[in-house]
Amino acid sequence: MDYVMICGVALIVAALTLFSGFGLGTILMPVFALFFPIEIAVAATAIVHLANNVFKVFLVGRHADLPVVARFAIPAALAAVGGALLLERVSAAEPVARYTLGPGTHVVTPVKLVVAALVVAFAVLELAPRFERLAFNKKFIPVGGVLSGFFGGLSGHQGALRTAFLTRAGLAKEALIGTMVVSAVAVDVSRLAVYGSTFLTGSLGAVARSGNSVWGLVAAGSVAAFAGSFIGARLVKNVTMRAIQVLVGAMLLLLGIALGTGLV
Repeated sequence: MDYVMICGVALIVAALTLFSGFGLGTILMPVFALFFPIEIAVAATAIVHLANNVFKVFLVGRHADLPVVARFAIPAALAAVGGALLLERVSAAEPVARYTLGPGTHVVTPVKLVVAALVVAFAVLELAPRFERLAFNKKFIPVGGVLSGFFGGLSGHQGALRTAFLTRAGLAKEALIGTMVVSAVAVDVSRLAVYGSTFLTGSLGAVARSGNSVWGLVAAGSVAAFAGSFIGARLVKNVTMRAIQVLVGAMLLLLGIALGTGLV
């Protein structure tokens, strides 16, 4: 069931969001959280996200506007380190609540509350019609990089802010897509470096000893995302951006509530 869910989500979402700049990480992370601790879910999602973005760099990266990449991606990569370090600190905190519902005991931890708050906040933004038209003056591109990178490191949610800021950079469609992809890779590399040197190695060892294969799911999810990107290049013109935003927002809202209440 875990392989079916993760591969299915990676395939479908990657197909729908190839040109949107966001969606794969925001939806895939909560699905990983159904099977692993939240900090592992964020890190595993980051690996799939990075692999898919590297693949997309080969498809569209040559169109990236390098000056804009420098103004956005460098602050984003630096801020991602801060977000990832904060995730490591919060994930080590003791649970704030435990309760029994039905046959299982559910735990509410600080990291779940933090990520749940972020997920719900992004869900509200995705569902708000005004956010569809939200954009920022290009002089704020470095600020957008800091915000996108920080939330990318903390919870994996970086794409919506990245898209909102870069759409006002005065770039052609091909350059915009290439710039977003290269910037996403910079953030993923930065946060994965922190994840790998802090909690990820130890947590993966614990998961492996329990009989679950994180790396198998990561590899399968990555392959499914590659396939989705191929399909998306042919189908995305038939899907409206608003439809994608509503889908992402609705799923985030439900899963954010589930995370915050300890149900997952």
